[in-house]
This record gives sequence, structure tokens and C-alpha cells, in this order.
Amino acid sequence: MCGINGIAALSRQTSIDEKDVSSMLPPLRHRGPDGSGIYLDPCQRIGLGHTRLSIIDLAGGAQPMHNEDRTVWVTFNGEIFNYLELRKTLLKEGHSFYTQSDTEVIVHAYEQYGDDFIQHLNGQFAIALWDSNRQRLLLVRDRVGILPLFYTRQGDRLLFASEIKALLPQLSEAPRISSAALDQIFTFWAPHSPNTLFEDIFEIPPGHMLVLENGRLRESIYWDWRFPEQGDYHQGSDADLAEQLYDLLADATSIRLRADVPVGAYLSGGLDSSALVALIRRHSNAPLKTFSIGFEEQSLDESIFQQKLIEHLDVENSRIFCRNSDIAENFPATIFHTETAILRTAPSPMRQLSGLVRASGYKVVLTGEGADEALGGYDLFKEAKIRQFWAKSPQSEWRPLLLKVLYPYLETPGTQAKTYLRNYYSIGLDKPNQPGFSHLTRWFTTSQCKLFFSEELNATLRENAADRLTEQLPAAFDRWHSFNRAQYLEAKTLMGNYLLCSQGDRMLMANSVEGRFPFLDHRVIEFANRLNPRLKMRVLNEKYLFKQAMKNQLPRQIIERHKQPYHAPDIPAFFSAHPPDYVNDLLSEEKIKRYGYFDARKVGFLLKKANRGSSIAYKDNMALVGVLSTQLCHYFFIEQFPQTARETGAPYSSLT
Repeated sequence: MCGINGIAALSRQTSIDEKDVSSMLPPLRHRGPDGSGIYLDPCQRIGLGHTRLSIIDLAGGAQPMHNEDRTVWVTFNGEIFNYLELRKTLLKEGHSFYTQSDTEVIVHAYEQYGDDFIQHLNGQFAIALWDSNRQRLLLVRDRVGILPLFYTRQGDRLLFASEIKALLPQLSEAPRISSAALDQIFTFWAPHSPNTLFEDIFEIPPGHMLVLENGRLRESIYWDWRFPEQGDYHQGSDADLAEQLYDLLADATSIRLRADVPVGAYLSGGLDSSALVALIRRHSNAPLKTFSIGFEEQSLDESIFQQKLIEHLDVENSRIFCRNSDIAENFPATIFHTETAILRTAPSPMRQLSGLVRASGYKVVLTGEGADEALGGYDLFKEAKIRQFWAKSPQSEWRPLLLKVLYPYLETPGTQAKTYLRNYYSIGLDKPNQPGFSHLTRWFTTSQCKLFFSEELNATLRENAADRLTEQLPAAFDRWHSFNRAQYLEAKTLMGNYLLCSQGDRMLMANSVEGRFPFLDHRVIEFANRLNPRLKMRVLNEKYLFKQAMKNQLPRQIIERHKQPYHAPDIPAFFSAHPPDYVNDLLSEEKIKRYGYFDARKVGFLLKKANRGSSIAYKDNMALVGVLSTQLCHYFFIEQFPQTARETGAPYSSLT
């Protein structure tokens, strides 16, 4: 992966200065420490920048890159995994190549197929392509949103970059935090695409293309998660479909091992990463190194399962141990890289883990992200299934008790448990077909964090985040199976905007490491989307067909292990010992009032509970992390704007 940036003129009277394009490169050095380049169109209508992380064609893959007659130019972040096959096809069509890189297939594919070139790419990418003959710019983001691409207008110029901080050197003033975005974060855990934390700064949504031509911007969608209407599923026996799934996953994994540098893998000890490592071992003869993380808190640590897999698969492993104090010390830098507020500290240990990868001499790791969304692995899907069953007989006394199977903490005395279930999990039970039914309990819980919003912030909110989201769903959404509707919402909210961004790309690239995701190969997703939901979840057995596909490759205890979601310590990370100075500073009454997003009195009460070590509710735990990360975003990108716009690294030394 790399960092890309550029500036395009929106009017014929505007010309682009190479110095302006160059000023956007330093904030992207961590994404591409191996080199950089700039292309300025002779007419000065466009400038493209690039910082390179060399992975394929180390000697010849410098960017921006062009076609034979230098009329098509591209700056590209990511990988095209089927580039060898596509290159052969394009050579037969008469195209000439001057490198061995995957980047060059993009310009020739565009020449051959026009805007449909994107349909021929299997990869993860953020692409800026300039067609000088037609004076048009294409900004394209990969199908599921693995790689980011942001843009904003500054006068009659369009600025774009892999990260928001690369836009800052060309902004005339500090950006403003969007109250609507905070409303979305404190509902869905992340801004809903195309929104970002900041007003007037947007992202290209996953599966979208933005075209600038004749001074006008036009956005189109070229791919999305789509499901068949009920009954129109893959036909075949469970065994045959499991074999097809296995073959797809094997190929998706194999092509993601293509690199001119060593490739490693994350190993958490769960089913997905274990299956991935097993696939790599079976389909590659190259030595494999895996990377794992352990936690000080035993309830979060999976080291025992990691060790079982290391021994079973006979792979080399390096492990990092994350202490609570590590999270507190590193949290400001984490937020500087996420460029958005977050509600959990989970990204911070992932940044430590990618640091271990880089220190071990690796630039590329494969991870198991996406398996739960594509193949039906989350407890949330089970919960929604139980709630759908309960909704058919809402007065039933025993149906809601099935939720105890999912959440052991509900094993409270009978009357108390029933009251809790009725008050909480019955949300929306009277309308089980409403679009957001599967996620209502999560959204409700998270939304309780908004009780800490200030009166001033609340006064600026014009619409409900959940209502706005459901209004934007595909026309066919209501005709999909309820399980598939839940999958779509999960993929388009938590996965794309949080897991792949704040917890994925940003934490990997903070240490110049590329992550690759075989389960998010679009062929795997498209195959999985046409599976009958009963093959994803057999009763309450998650990822049923996936387990069938992998049962001969993994120990039974891994196949049958109950899913343990990845978590990291939140409030205990900051308050189990003396809180770092930046916590007390940014959560002080003076700073809370001055920044203006939260109610200082309510935050003060929460701080007292945290300092006393009192038992804190789940929503309050998220609220405190959300408040602190929002305050950090304001500090970095607004209060320290002039410094941040000049820096190549996080200006957080004064906070840690």
C-alpha cells in the first residue's frame, strides 16, 4: 500500500502549482516511506502525488505511472491481486508494458475497457486516474472500503488524499468537527460514508467512483453487497457448496501471497485467522511467520488458543504483550492516525501489533477480517434471529430466554432477567420487518452515550442518524431475507467505516504495513451472498458452511470454539493506575466547556466514577472513550491545526 494525493482544477482559470501538491506528501510518509513522486499535467489542470511502500516490482514500480503515450496517468494505493492474469490479457490486446508492477495494468485496463476497467480488477485500492485527452479525473475506491480516499473543495480546486491530514496543508483554516458525524459515531461507532468527522471533508464510499469532467463532479456506484430475493439461492448439497467455498477461499488466499517481499499473517487463535493460516500452509511452500497479541487482562487474552494453532500448523510466531498502560500511553497517537473519534480502545493494540510486524522485517500481513460479515459469524446475527423468533409470539415467556445462550451475564435471577430482557431486547419487537430491526439494540445502547452531548451540540442536530441511514438503503433491501439484511447493515456500518478503517488500514499503515483480506475477495462475498442463510447459521451455529469447509484442516476445538470477539481494555487502561496527564487535561471542566461538544457536569460525574474504580456500565465505558477521542481530535486537527498541517508525524509529545 501507499499514500496518494492530488489537486485538480475545477475551472479553466485555475492552474495547479507543483509546490502545493508536494506540500501534501509529508503527512503521508508513514504510508509510503520507500519513495515519492509527483506528476504535473503540462496544462497545469491536475497534479498527482505518491508516497511508495515497495511490495511488487521493487525497482520499477515508482508512481505516478503512465500508459505508452503518457496520456493516462495514475497514482494508486493498494494491490491488484489478479494483475498477472490481467497483464497477459492486455498484452494479447496489443498493450506495451514498461514495468512488472500491478499498477501499470490499471492504465492499460482503462485504455481497453474505459470506465468499466474497474470490473476487471480483483484487489483493494484507492485510485486517482487522469485522462489528459478527455481532461477527466477518476477517483475510485475498492468494493468493500479497505483503503481510504478523502476529498474536499477548496475554492475552485478539488483536493484528494489517502488521509485527511494530507489535505490540511492546503486548507486556509482548520476544519470543523461535524455534529452530524458525532451523532453517527455515537450511534454506529463511525461516521456513515461519505461523511467524515469533519464538515465539508468527504470520503469516496466503498464501491464508488467519482468523476471530475468539465468542472463537474459525478458519483456512481459500480459494486455493492447484493442478496437474492428469498428462495433464489445456490443449489447443491452442503458438501458440494462447502467444497466450492473452500476452493474460492484457497484461490483468494493464494493470489494475496503475491509479493516481492515476505508475507506474514495475523493469528488471533479464533476460527477465521486459524483457517487463514491453514490455507496459507496448504497452498504455499514458503516459510510463514505469524503475529499475535496477548493481553494483561486474562478475560481478553487468547494466547492459549494461539499456541495450540502454532503447534498444530507448525508456524513461526512472534507475540506482543499489551499492558493497560500501553494503551493509555499510545492512545493519542492512535487517534492522530484514525482521524476520527472512536468508542473503544481496540485500535490501539492493533497499532502495536503492526509495529511488531514492521520491526520483524515484514511489510505485508494477511488477516481474517471480513469472515464474520460475509459468512455469518457475529452474535449480533444470532441475537437478531432470536428476536425475529420472539417477535412471532411477543407474549412468550420462554422465547426471550434463548438470549441467555448468547450472553451468559443474563444468568441472573428469574424475575430480574425477564424484566431486563423485556425492557432491552424487546426494542422494536412490534415491527420486526423494519429496516434496522437487527441492529436496534446495538444502536440504542450506543446512542445512550449521546446523553453526554452538550446542549449546544444537541441544538445543531437536524435528523436522527439511524432514521437517515435506513432511508438510504437499497430499493431491494426489504425483499431480502432478514439475515441478509443484518449482514448488509453490518458491512455498511461497522465493518466498512470502523473495522477496516480505524482498526484496520490506519493501524497497519501507521507502521508502514499492508494488510490483505482474503475473506473480502469480491468473489467470496458474491458466492456467500447467494447462500441460503441456513448455511451461514444452522440454528445458532454460526458460519456453518465455513466450518464444514475447514473441518479437515483445523483441530476440532478450534472449529467448535465459541467466538470470542476482539476487545481491549477501555476505562481500566486509563484509570487502573494514575491517569496520564493528557486525560486529566482534555477531560477537565475547562477543556470540555471550551471545545463545546459535551456536558462538563456529566463528564465530571463519569470521571469521578472511573477514578474511584466503580463498576461502570457498558454505555458509560464507550462514552468515556468517545469523549476522550473527540477531545483529542479537536486538539490535533483544530487547536493545533497550524502545527499538524506542517508535521510529518503526530504532534502528541506534549500529551504523553
